[in-house]
Amino acid sequence: MSASPADTQRHTATERVLRVFTDVHPGEGRVALLLLTNVLLLLCAYYMVKPLREGWLAVSLVQGISKMELKAYSGFGQSLALVGLMMLYGKLATRWPRRVLITRSTLFCMATILTFWALQPNFFLENLPGAGFAFYLWVGMFGVFIVAQFWAFAADLFDDGTGRRLIPLVALGATGGAVIGSWLTELLVASWIPSEHLLLAALVPLAGALALTHRVIHLQPVGSRAGPSQEPAAPPDSPGAMGLVFRSGTLLGIGGVTLLLSWVNTNGENILFRVVQEVIEADLAAGALAPEVVQEQVRQQTTLFYSDFFFWVNAVALVLQAFFASRLLRVGGFATLFLLAPVVAFLSYGTMALMAVLPVIKAAKVAENATDYSLTNTARHVFWLPFPRDVTFRAKPTIDSLFARLGDGAAALTVLLGTHVLALELSGYLAVNLALITGWLVCAVWLVRRRRALIEAAPQHAADGAPA
Repeated sequence: MSASPADTQRHTATERVLRVFTDVHPGEGRVALLLLTNVLLLLCAYYMVKPLREGWLAVSLVQGISKMELKAYSGFGQSLALVGLMMLYGKLATRWPRRVLITRSTLFCMATILTFWALQPNFFLENLPGAGFAFYLWVGMFGVFIVAQFWAFAADLFDDGTGRRLIPLVALGATGGAVIGSWLTELLVASWIPSEHLLLAALVPLAGALALTHRVIHLQPVGSRAGPSQEPAAPPDSPGAMGLVFRSGTLLGIGGVTLLLSWVNTNGENILFRVVQEVIEADLAAGALAPEVVQEQVRQQTTLFYSDFFFWVNAVALVLQAFFASRLLRVGGFATLFLLAPVVAFLSYGTMALMAVLPVIKAAKVAENATDYSLTNTARHVFWLPFPRDVTFRAKPTIDSLFARLGDGAAALTVLLGTHVLALELSGYLAVNLALITGWLVCAVWLVRRRRALIEAAPQHAADGAPA
């Protein structure tokens, strides 16, 4: 029996190191490491920007609206803005090759960062009305869109077998980048760089990520299924992204689970934000400080709290991604990773309901978010491996961006009704989340069974994204 090419090759030193985390075949290490570094830089940039949005929003007061309401309603605004954005992106995907599509969308994000850098309060201008709200909207869209676009690109590169082995490794870069970005933010703000300059610092990893994307496109990865780089990401006569999702039961199912996951998580973020602001304001009230000093302290302490919070979320996620994701996927399969998130979320919010104090809420949110950012995200990326490029580049960014933000919109409605109609206390919001998680688990079980049945009965039917 003649040996296959893979059998006659030897692993490089880099590939032997990468095999600690997953099964890397000879010749795969170079592209895997480039992709890992690419998403590491993207998440590093995002987590240098993300804590700043909380501090800016905390000083963007709107008369008659609480800080919790303002944060929640911002999520609803993201949902509305993303409808138009994803319709535009879907059209551009039918016209531009993937390299042009990724390059121009990334450069647009970098230009927007420069714009918000100039609009920050008490920098070039005073606290411009609505600027903090607009920045919060943009950061939410930027975070989900730029990462969803990367994962559409990664899923397009590999066939199903290769992707199942390498995507958990590439996802290690995402959790690593989040840890590095959070750590750098806390270090820079606490030491010598004013928080407003974090936006400029974020441009550096974004530029590096774009350069690595171009490098990967020029290579031909082992196990690649991607076509020529000059082809449009989707055929010109393709249906719209929303139409594609709503005509497929499987795609609509993953959209529904994404919405519920986001709804639960955003409710939890709103709860955490409310408790953090109450604690900070109680501490500052005892100091009899001038109003302008109080405002600056609220912004600074909020930014520092979230820098530390994001660091621990992503540190735990990094451990889960490095040592558990690929092994659980290999042993337990897609279902194990996909169903773990609602179970962890239910335990987290059950713990909060028993002890609703800041340290407990923070620890429970760390557990929930770390599982979501590592194991759950790995399962969601693996979900897309059987799909062709035109489905992946349109449906995945649409679901990961729009449906996630629709979940934020539902969370905003929860705050609106809870504040002005039901007069919910903290325990009431926790009870709402426990009910939502129950529905999420039921939907996730249905989707796992539906996906398995489609793949076993007619793999090409599921891969085509046809109505199911």
